[in-house]
Parts: sequence; structure tokens; C-alpha cells
Amino acid sequence: MSSVVRVSKPDYYLLIAIFFLVIFSVLVLNSIAPSLFPVYYLYIALALLFFIIFLQIDFEILSVFYNHMYILGVFFLVLPLNIGQVTRGAIRWIPIGPLTIQPSEIVRPFLLIFFANYLTKDEITAKRLFKAILLLLLPTILIFVQPSLGVAVLTVIGFIGILFALSFKKKYLLFVVVATLVASPFFWRILEPYQRDRLIAFVKPSLDPSGGGYNSIQSMIAVGSGKLFGRGLGKGSQTQLAFLPEKHTDFIFASTAEELGLIGALFVLIGLMYILWRLTHFIDNALNPAARAYVSGFFLVFFVQTVVHVGMNMGLLPITGVPLPLVSAGGSSLLATMISLAIVQRAKKVDST
Repeated sequence: MSSVVRVSKPDYYLLIAIFFLVIFSVLVLNSIAPSLFPVYYLYIALALLFFIIFLQIDFEILSVFYNHMYILGVFFLVLPLNIGQVTRGAIRWIPIGPLTIQPSEIVRPFLLIFFANYLTKDEITAKRLFKAILLLLLPTILIFVQPSLGVAVLTVIGFIGILFALSFKKKYLLFVVVATLVASPFFWRILEPYQRDRLIAFVKPSLDPSGGGYNSIQSMIAVGSGKLFGRGLGKGSQTQLAFLPEKHTDFIFASTAEELGLIGALFVLIGLMYILWRLTHFIDNALNPAARAYVSGFFLVFFVQTVVHVGMNMGLLPITGVPLPLVSAGGSSLLATMISLAIVQRAKKVDST
């Protein structure tokens, strides 16, 4: 009997974890930011629609158009700079009816597809890696100037995750690290003042408790005040009395910990960790090298998002504006994550006899 390869069916255990986190998110958001609804239901419906659509498309079919995805990705990143809506000094969003879409979030899954295929198509050489880095710089800079530091960093993280899945001389990876360190002073100089303040306040938030350190201090108070079972939905002082800024996005984990306690926070972490564990299974059973590279890139992005978000909510990492996957309010982030999770499932193979 011969073995054949076919594309796997949806991972139903993964689906349960995904929908558990989305439903959990709606529960918390209805408590801390009820004004988001009913519009936010439209984002969820849109995310589910695209999730179903991309579940029907083979990874190999998507890979055929990887060059087009890069070109379209750059095009959509330029759009906000021309027709975008300015909000709090940032020009990241494009209004579409009652919704606002952030192209820098939407294009991330497709940039991953491009780099996963570009870097696995031929043998990796120093010249090819250098070209890939140059290709990465264009969308990263376009995202950075909007400005969206968190999304720009996640775009680079996805690229690094792809490199981990490749077979090439590890000295090339050292080259990427050195290049990043050399470029760091440049990026520091072009950071917005509030972004510099966040990084400086991280070292010692108590130096400026009403300025740069305010967010971190209020977040830590929220996490600690929830104790084991939380204050109860709608009863958190930090969230309900508006002491905690961006409680529904950047600080959704702190909001959850305050209102639902350590138990509620653990439910969220278990759901996220389970998804990460399933992603390692997809990496081991990827359809081809490009698929493995894609899943590896998404795994690292999902992992870094989770660690950075939880870390900054607990005062362990600088405030960077990174949403918690599937939990933070953010229609574009939710849409990008759901598309990525659908693509991941079509990147897996199974053996049958």
C-alpha cells in the first residue's frame, strides 16, 4: 500500500481554542468597553468570513501568487499615507463605512507568504539573504512612519521566524542580528517622543508616575488588585473608572486579571499556549519547506505577541502597543490573526494509506 499526501482537514481542537478566546474576549470587552458594540460584532463576522474563505484555499495555490502579494502589500501600506484617517497623531487607518481598517495589520500574513516562498525557492546565499532584507525594509519603514512601532517589530519578527525554519549557514543569521544592532541608533532617532518616553519609563516608571510611567503603574495595580477570582465583571476600579488607558487593547490582559482574577487570566494563557503547542505540530507536519517557513514565522509572531503583551501588562517589558492575539479589541488585528490561522491549517499535510 502506498502513502499519499493530502491537505489536512481543519484542526477541530485548534478551532475550539480559537473560538473560546474570541468568545472570552467578547465577554470581557462587553464589560470594560461596551461602546465598542455592536460595531465590533461586524469585525468578528468579517474575521470569521475570511477565516472560512482561507480554509478553502490550498497553501500551494497561495504560494503561486507570492510575488503579487508583496506588490499589493506595499501598495496597501502606501494607502494610509494618502487617504488614511488621522487618529491621535497616527495615520494607520482607512475608514470603510462604520469600520476602520489598518492595512499594516492586514498585509502581515501575506508578507509572510512572500518571504516564506522567496527564501525557500532557491538555496540561501549571503546575496539572496541581503536582497530579502532589502525587500523587508520597504514595508517595515512604511509601517514605521505611520507610526506603528509594534506592527513594524512584529513584521521583522515574522521574517526572523522564517529564517529559523531554513537550512542555511547560521553565520547569515548572525549577520541579520548585527545589522539590526547597527540600525538601532537610527531607529531610536526616528522614534516619536512618546515612544522614547515609554522605553525610558520602563527602566523606572516611578520616576514619572503621571507621565511616561503612568500606563505601566496603572496596569500593575490592575493586575494585582484582581487577586485570585477578580473583582467581577463591570466592577474593576482601574477599568471602570478609566484609570487604566487603552484597557480594551494594549491592556486587555490587565483588565482581565482585575475583573476575573488570576483564574480568568490563566484561562486566557492556557488558550494561547494551546494554540502555540498546536502550531509546533503544524511545523513538524508542514506541506513543504515554504509552508514550514510560513508556520514558523507565524509561530514566532504569535509567541512574541503573547509574551510582550503579558510582560508589558505586568511591568516586565516596555509599553509597545502590541495587542494580545484574539483577545484585544482590534478588528484589523483579529482579521489578520484569523487569516493567518486559516492559512496555517492549509499548510499542514497528513499521510493516508
